[in-house]
Amino acid sequence: MRSRTTLTTKLLTMGMVFLLVTLSSISLTLWVTWKLEGGAAAVNEAGRLRMRTMRMALAAENGARDKLLANAQKIEASLELLRTGDPDHPLYVPWSDETRARFDEVRSQWAAVREEWLAPQAPPVPVLVARADAVAEVMNRFVDAIEVQIARWTAALHVLQLFMMGLTLLAAFGAMVVTGLVVINPVARLQEALLQIRQGALGTRLPVDTDDEFGQLNEGFNRMAQALQASHEDLALKVREKTASIEDKNQRLSALYEVSAMAAQAPNLQALTQGFVRQVRRAAHADAAVVRWSDEGNEHYVILAADGLPQATIDQEQCLRASNCFCGQTPSRPDARVIPISSATPMVLPHCHEAGYQTLVVLPVMVHQRVLAELNLFFRSSLELSADMRELLEAMVRHLASSMEGLRAAALEREGAVAEERGMLARELHDSIAQSLAFLKIQTQLLRDAVKKGNDAARDRSMAELDAGVRECYADVRELLVHFRTRASEEDIEEALRTTLSKFGHQTGIATHLAMEGHGLPLDADVQIQVLHMVQEALSNVRKHARATRVELRVRRHPAWRFEVQDDGIGFDAGRTLSADSLHVGLRILHERAEGIGAQVHVRSAPGLGTTVCIELPHPASAAPAGPVSELPAPKVPAWSSV
Repeated sequence: MRSRTTLTTKLLTMGMVFLLVTLSSISLTLWVTWKLEGGAAAVNEAGRLRMRTMRMALAAENGARDKLLANAQKIEASLELLRTGDPDHPLYVPWSDETRARFDEVRSQWAAVREEWLAPQAPPVPVLVARADAVAEVMNRFVDAIEVQIARWTAALHVLQLFMMGLTLLAAFGAMVVTGLVVINPVARLQEALLQIRQGALGTRLPVDTDDEFGQLNEGFNRMAQALQASHEDLALKVREKTASIEDKNQRLSALYEVSAMAAQAPNLQALTQGFVRQVRRAAHADAAVVRWSDEGNEHYVILAADGLPQATIDQEQCLRASNCFCGQTPSRPDARVIPISSATPMVLPHCHEAGYQTLVVLPVMVHQRVLAELNLFFRSSLELSADMRELLEAMVRHLASSMEGLRAAALEREGAVAEERGMLARELHDSIAQSLAFLKIQTQLLRDAVKKGNDAARDRSMAELDAGVRECYADVRELLVHFRTRASEEDIEEALRTTLSKFGHQTGIATHLAMEGHGLPLDADVQIQVLHMVQEALSNVRKHARATRVELRVRRHPAWRFEVQDDGIGFDAGRTLSADSLHVGLRILHERAEGIGAQVHVRSAPGLGTTVCIELPHPASAAPAGPVSELPAPKVPAWSSV
């Protein structure tokens, strides 16, 4: 049963009882002490009575009437004081039957003696002295009675003091016991429970058997422990859930990383899709995975790669029409779908159901809002695709789409590079060898006409022109071969320039010198190639037309790249209108190449003063893109899949 008395009430009650007992004992002690003090004063006053009695006897003996009357009045006053007491003195006679009897005896004796002593004819002195001794003896008995009573009160006071000492010891012991029961023990239980809580025993509870403050404290402790236990359990559950979520996310990140790494290393579309289906099947825990290529109209789907799909199904569904199967996307709104497969579902090609699959997950592979392909995941059980799994699969599909677009862009870039190289080769052949061949064709016709007419001089002149033209054409071919074999350096163009000058000097016997000035950022590889071709074209013009003995190539790197090819040849009139001869053809080629990289070409020359060709590249800070990159058209079929 719970006690409904509060701890405050218990402590106050115990304190009040102890206070009342203490006050009562102290009050009783003070009262007894007061009585003893009054009794002692009464003894003193009784002693004065004896002294005054003896003085009256002496006054009567000496005949001193006035002193006799004065002492009698004092004795009367003392007797009245003893009878009534004096609270201010204090003076009290400890009355009892004995003291009252002795006091009455004293008064009666005094009344008899007083009559005799105050009579006109006093008795003889011996009689007076005898009467005085008798009165004094009576007074002594009265004093003895008072002292007996005082001794009793003193004994009672001693007993009371011993009782107070015992009561104090008992109260102290009781207070210790009560304090231990109502304070120390509950505090100790609370400390022990707190220690158990601190050690991890969250199931610790305290009994609530009172409604006092400790009962309320125990109940609050129990609620706190219950809240801590529930919070700990919730926290442990949340930690487990968070750990599972983190592990799941780590698996998803690992799957995405593996897909990204595989996509970065895939050399072609076949390797890319085959690796992708293996990765996505493992990540989705699917029974089979297929990537199907789609044409531009999304009407036909061709299997690019499959993993886990039976070979018979692969052979039967190598190429599908979108309307014949669950595969395929709605052209207006392609999206991810989860399709249950059952015998009750109408289908033209029941291969999926025959293979034992019950669920099909379809995800489009899209680039620029166009469906390039489709991912099919087959499951032999019913499946509800979670939001996290859908997000993972869509992210993996986006990686696949980006990689496919990257392969396509790389193929188009390679195709463009080949086309550009072929165009450059065609321009080189057209502007150099084609001109020489056209000249040889004219000279051949002139030679034929001279032979037919028998004109020996014209014949010999045509044959000389043919010989010079063939040598020129041969030199052009060798020069083109040198141009095509020249490669740019990965770090700087200096080594390639030295190689070009060395080959030029070896072929022509003309002295060359290279001067490099300043420091700057290296040129891009494509810019290096164009600069090398322009320098080679300038050297070719020197070989063909300058009749020079020395060529200097000066290069300045900072603040912008600048190349100067200077010869000491015969020069020409740079201000004259360009004609269609080979020199001006070479200059036109220089200007065309310069326009391609945003450079400028300046030619300074005068007859007899040599020629200087200056190539100035734009400053890096002012260089701008050549123009917007137009969106490349998607190929109709993956012709680059095996590149």
